[in-house]
Formats: sequence, C-alpha cells, structure tokens
Amino acid sequence: MSDDRPEDLPESLKEKLNLIEQEALKELSSQVLDQKNLEELRIRYLGRHGKLTQILKDIGNLSPQDRPSLGQHANVIKNSLAQKISELSDGLKKSQRENLLKDSHIDLTLPGRPLPQGSFHPLLKTMADSVALFKRYGFQVAQGPEIESDYYNFEALNIPKNHPAREMQDTFYISEDVVLRTHTSPVQIRVMEKMKPPLRIVVPGTVYRHDADTSHSPMFHQVEGLVVDRFISFAHLKGILTYFVHELFSSKIKVRFRPSYFPFTEPSAELDISCIFCLGEGCHICKQSGWLEVAGCGMVHPAVFKAVNYDSEKFFGFAFGMGIERLAMLRYGINDIRLFYENDIRFLEQFR
Repeated sequence: MSDDRPEDLPESLKEKLNLIEQEALKELSSQVLDQKNLEELRIRYLGRHGKLTQILKDIGNLSPQDRPSLGQHANVIKNSLAQKISELSDGLKKSQRENLLKDSHIDLTLPGRPLPQGSFHPLLKTMADSVALFKRYGFQVAQGPEIESDYYNFEALNIPKNHPAREMQDTFYISEDVVLRTHTSPVQIRVMEKMKPPLRIVVPGTVYRHDADTSHSPMFHQVEGLVVDRFISFAHLKGILTYFVHELFSSKIKVRFRPSYFPFTEPSAELDISCIFCLGEGCHICKQSGWLEVAGCGMVHPAVFKAVNYDSEKFFGFAFGMGIERLAMLRYGINDIRLFYENDIRFLEQFR
C-alpha cells in the first residue's frame, strides 16, 4: 500500500496520517469486536468528527502543489480502513448467523416442509378442456355481458314477448327489459352483428336461471358454439359433437341425436350419450335408459339470420350449447351439483 502513496508530502501531516492508520489497524486486529464496537471504531476514525477527517480539514492550509498529494495519500488510508471494517462486519454477521442456527437446533439436512398444492376447480378444468377441443377445429373464443337486454337474450333469438319458450328459461329480471342472461346465445347475435360469415366461435360463460336442486343451480356455466358458412349441414354438426364427446369422455361412448325443439334452431335436436357409468346397460343414473342428455343443438333458424342481416339463402349454420356442470358431473362421477360451490376442501382436494 505504501508504494501507492507519494513521498513529497509535508512530513508532519504525513506522519500523522501514518500514525492514525497504524493506530486504527492495531485496534482492529487486537480487540474482540462486536458490531457495536466496530461501528464506534468506524465513527472514531472515519466519522464526521473522526481523527482522519480532522486532518483532512487542514488540506486547505497547504500550498496548491501539496494538496493533491496529501489528498491522494489520505484517500488511500481512508479506503483501506473502510474496506477492513467492512470485511470484519461481514465476518461478524456470518458468525452470528452460524451461531443462531446452532442454537436453534435446526437440522439443515432435513427436507423442507412441503407447501399445500392447489389445483384447477373441476368446473374450470372441464370448461378449459372443452374450449381447447373446439379450438383444435378453428373455433375462436367469444364473450359477452352477463347482464343482458331482453332483445339479445330473447327477441333476436326468435323468442318474442309472450312466447311460450320464455317460460322454459326461469329468468331473473333486473327490469322489464334487462335480465341476467339465461344462456350464452346472446353472444352469437352480438358477434354476427359485427362479423360477416364465414365464422366459427365458441362461447364459454356464466348464465343464470331461477332453479335450484341437486342437479340445477341458479348460477351455472355453459359452452356454446356457432358455425356459419355457405355449405354447412347437419352432418357437420354431428361430426363436431361426436368428436367432442369422444375426446372429452371416451371413444367407447356412443352418441345419438334425438329430435327436439328450440326457437332459435330448426331442425333442433338433443345430444344424448351412452351412460358412462353403465356403458348403456341401464342403471339408476340413466334411469335404466342407457342414455344421458348432455347438449342441445340444431341448424340456425332463418329468423335469427334475419335479425343480423344474414342472407339465409346463401349462408347456413349450426349452433349447440351444453352445461359445464353437467359435463363435469358425468366426467368425475359427481351426483350433487351443489358440491361445486360449497368450497369444501375435502371435495376439492380430490381433483389435484
């Protein structure tokens, strides 16, 4: 270190700086220090009123040619002491940590305590898997508001006021013309108003109906699909839904399309699958029929196309909708829809 210090300093100041350095190093090496003593020593030598700082105040009294040399010499000593104090401080902290670990009787070789592992809720899992299957076939995800106007929820879907089909919906009315949507079908209208065919969308979302028992909930979830193009037929609808059932459940599951009625599709059908519990043999789940209903579907009614200014002579389409709770109950063998919403950890832990 002395090789870095110039020798052409006034002898009295140079000697004082060297003596202060020797004195500080002696204290640092001879005492058993703790953090408190180390901080006191730092202040005594390097603090605002420390010994080294006081000498530096005399620089102004030196001649201009001596000031740079003295400043350089003092900074070398100051940095050296600061580094030594910092190293001792780090060593003390490390020693304190080691002593604390010894005194706490912690076996560092033991494995850590595992954190509780969460999982997707079975409804979210079923919805995500369903949407992913349709996205493989080029469906785009669309969403819309849950508080909906009477026009989008009913009228544009060929369900005018006083239509008997409204009684099938068990609607929550916010006002005369505002409702909690009873299905995700209003999103179809909103999308078709903004887009021209061809289009292919899947609509996952929450819907509301005034109904509650072991198989119904006033709030539940649907996945709905819509395809519109020039040469769409019922055969395309059957192909898509058959693929969906086989991928979500099993290729062993049979499907059938049973004629039904929906005001926004014509012709309309219910999609049934062979009972996943008895494989069609008949059990109490399927009421000995061997079949379970999972979805409604059909070809888009011309009146719906008229509401969105689509030419029903040029374009054709199909739509389908299914309840996520229904799919999840069948997928996981759950017999009470209310279990999905009770937040019972014992129930949810089964789906990790």
